[in-house]
Amino acid sequence: MKTQEMNICKTIRWQVICFFLMFWLFPLVSGALQYSVFEEMRKGSVVGNLATDLGLNIKELPFRKFRIASHVSEKYFFVNFENGNLYIKNRIDREALCGETNPCSLTFDAVVENPLNVFHVQITVKDINDNAPYFFHEIIKLEIPELTSPGARFVLQNARDPDLGINSLQSYKLSANKHFVLTEKMNADGIKFPEIVLDKSLDRETQSSFELVLTASDGGNPIKTGTALINVYVVDSNDNFPIFTQEVYKVTLNENIPLNSSVLFLKASDKDEGTNAQITYSFSSIPEEALQIFSIDASTGEIKTKGNIDFEVTKKYEMTVQAQDGGGLASHANVMIQIIDVNDNAPEITITSISSPFSEDSLPGTVVALINIHDKDSGENGEVTCLIKDALTFKLLSSSGNYYKIVTVNPMDREEISHYNIIVVATDQGSPTLSTVKNIQLEISDVNDNPPVFEKSIYFVYVPENNSPGASIYNIYASDIDAGENAKLTYSIINKDEDEIPVISYLSINPVTGAVYAQRSFDYEKKKEFYIHVLAKDNGFPPLKNNATLKICVVDQNDNSPRILYPSPESESANLFEMVPPSSEPGYLITKVVAVDDDSGHNGWLSYHFLHTTESLYFNIGLHTGEIRTARIFQEKDSIKQRVVIMVKDNGYPSLSATVTLNLVIADHFQEILPDPSNQSTDFSSQSNLQFYLVIAVAVISFLFMLTVVLVLISKYKNPKPSTAFNSLSTNLYSHIDPRFMSQLNNGTLPIPYSYDVCVALDSSENNFAVKPTQSVPVASLIDADDAEITTDKAKDTTNNIVTEVRFRMYYLIKLQFSKCFVL
Repeated sequence: MKTQEMNICKTIRWQVICFFLMFWLFPLVSGALQYSVFEEMRKGSVVGNLATDLGLNIKELPFRKFRIASHVSEKYFFVNFENGNLYIKNRIDREALCGETNPCSLTFDAVVENPLNVFHVQITVKDINDNAPYFFHEIIKLEIPELTSPGARFVLQNARDPDLGINSLQSYKLSANKHFVLTEKMNADGIKFPEIVLDKSLDRETQSSFELVLTASDGGNPIKTGTALINVYVVDSNDNFPIFTQEVYKVTLNENIPLNSSVLFLKASDKDEGTNAQITYSFSSIPEEALQIFSIDASTGEIKTKGNIDFEVTKKYEMTVQAQDGGGLASHANVMIQIIDVNDNAPEITITSISSPFSEDSLPGTVVALINIHDKDSGENGEVTCLIKDALTFKLLSSSGNYYKIVTVNPMDREEISHYNIIVVATDQGSPTLSTVKNIQLEISDVNDNPPVFEKSIYFVYVPENNSPGASIYNIYASDIDAGENAKLTYSIINKDEDEIPVISYLSINPVTGAVYAQRSFDYEKKKEFYIHVLAKDNGFPPLKNNATLKICVVDQNDNSPRILYPSPESESANLFEMVPPSSEPGYLITKVVAVDDDSGHNGWLSYHFLHTTESLYFNIGLHTGEIRTARIFQEKDSIKQRVVIMVKDNGYPSLSATVTLNLVIADHFQEILPDPSNQSTDFSSQSNLQFYLVIAVAVISFLFMLTVVLVLISKYKNPKPSTAFNSLSTNLYSHIDPRFMSQLNNGTLPIPYSYDVCVALDSSENNFAVKPTQSVPVASLIDADDAEITTDKAKDTTNNIVTEVRFRMYYLIKLQFSKCFVL
């Protein structure tokens, strides 16, 4: 027993040594990388260092996505990425894998990426003596007529051994007996069949049956055997055996033949009569898988299909059919069924590798995916052509073996097409052809290649003045056709206003929504418009940006009341008076009220009205000009003094207004309205005071006249350009100024920042009117505030009346001296 174990160990050792020698030497003589292994090796056994043999760096295997691509081999082998060794994954049974095919090989492709490469590997599976010979029927029944002559041969069923070579069936042995010896018969295919030869005549009465043991042995080490029991029954004379019409029957069948289809009719004849001539057909030797597919009619010998035939599973079937007569004599015939391939398998498309999502900035010619095409059929039925439908965007390049690369033809633009359905069509050459269509979904990833875009380059926004601080006044929007973070925008104001106060003190912007807010209330009269540049920047890398101009126009509101320039409302109403000649005709221009409004447009259109209707019966006022004219001829009963209140009202909503009171005196000269000095008592002191005032007045008037002449000469020397003259003006200030000329200055009103030096001829015969920019001085300011006392009903005393007369005389003299030029 120990000797046998030692022999087994030696055998295994030599097998391992042979395995490693073949493992190292086989790749050197083959075009592809080749290994060889023995079947039934335990799981985890090392086949070889695949990474080293392929010249790959073991550390780069995971990064380069090293893998085995095969429909069969990946079931039996796997690669350890830590050391690059190829290991056995599952038990390998050569007989189940290849049957009687020799050599038995498994092939697979080792695929790596970055860069892409495919290596072909072939592993030859070596046979070991793991199967003992066996007989299809463990008990063989023979009925031999007792009159059978010595030398008669009885062919027995042969034993089967799936192993190959020396490990397969080698010899038969028959148990010791007195009547039979064992011989072998070889048919045309080289298959050995055991035969027993009757060596000594039989005598049923002496012995009616025999039990013989038939032993089949292989040539393995150790030798394995299989046995069958032969029961020999001695019967009366049936001396004729059934005879087949031929020893070997060959049939070809198309795969996928319908079930219960007739395959073959076997025919055997027997010259005997009666029961000895009744033949029964049966399978005497048939593979297990063939027994699931074929059946035989015992009476007729018809072989039919009872299972599906698939060429891709088995290409041929071999079996032995027995014909036995009623006397127990039997003969055998071999049946060989060849399967013909039909095009019943469409090509298979397998995606080995795909780059999805695919960056839109990838260059043309970049590999998108690697696919494998496989067809289980053979011959022309297995020859496959592959094409891609979208040939304008992608193309198919043949790689090694049945691998194809899908590469780009043109640059990608995710904003135009965000994903592709790549349709790959594989068609075989069979008849009829079979095709397979594979849709490969390819998503395009975004890169930041599009800047933000505004709808307009400049936006106009109208905001009423006096708006609420902090309120949103506009929402600016930019779009970005990129996706994700590349399309998220941030808004900001990038400029400052030309004024000293920066725009950011007036305006702010929400960086996310683009909403523009007013930081403070706007004042149209201070600033009418703003220009800002809004920057939109995306979150891509590097970020892209764009800007637009936002013009904010402040809309005027009626928030300023009219301002009366003349007569000046700052003086007391008693000081504002105008003289009206009693002989004035209706329509005589007395004076003109001049007012301005800081607002613009409708809010700055002014209209003039009388508030006191009683006095306004004598006069009327121009609605839009402010000119006060006589309404009728004056009569003696009319009061000398008329007091009118003028209201200046703008056209805004609600309307704002201002008023001024004007005293109108109906007289030709100041003396007419002064009290009679003869009716008043005077004394020497009052006369002295009067003369004193007259002397002072003459001196002051002379000084002022000289000073005025000097200033005029200096002004003319500095500015020799003559002033613009306006003709046809009356002696009253602004009486005939064309309102259209006024509207040209500021929407129908006098602008605030300007004042004028006005020289007006007081005499109606002198029609000169000159204007030049200077500091404005109202006429009323040249008149002493006490001058208004002359319009009182009566002087309190005689002294006051005399003083009043002197002051009127002074005022009259001033008018005469400054008829050429005075400051308004």
